[in-house]
Amino acid sequence: MFNMQQMMQKAQAMQKKMEALQEQLAEVEVEGVAGGGMVRVVITCKGVMRSIALDPSLLTEDKDMIEDMIKAACNDARAKADQKMQDETQKAMGDMGLPAGMKLPF
Repeated sequence: MFNMQQMMQKAQAMQKKMEALQEQLAEVEVEGVAGGGMVRVVITCKGVMRSIALDPSLLTEDKDMIEDMIKAACNDARAKADQKMQDETQKAMGDMGLPAGMKLPF
């Protein structure tokens, strides 16, 4: 028998779990690198930059090259953050008994 109230309670519980996951991931940091580690960028999974480090030897290089390496490190970090969020969301969905890849409305 279909119980609408029970289904709504499960949906609310699921939404709370996903919100808690999002809050946790806001504090998880990932590192992006470029130039063989000469540029390092640390961001949270929500995209907040925490730090950037340049190898001192870079400061004698061409400005355009340094800017390109910073962009590459930022893009690397963002890709890692996106992957971490996707992995953790899929794991949480599996823990809730939902099929992988299911789109949630929240």
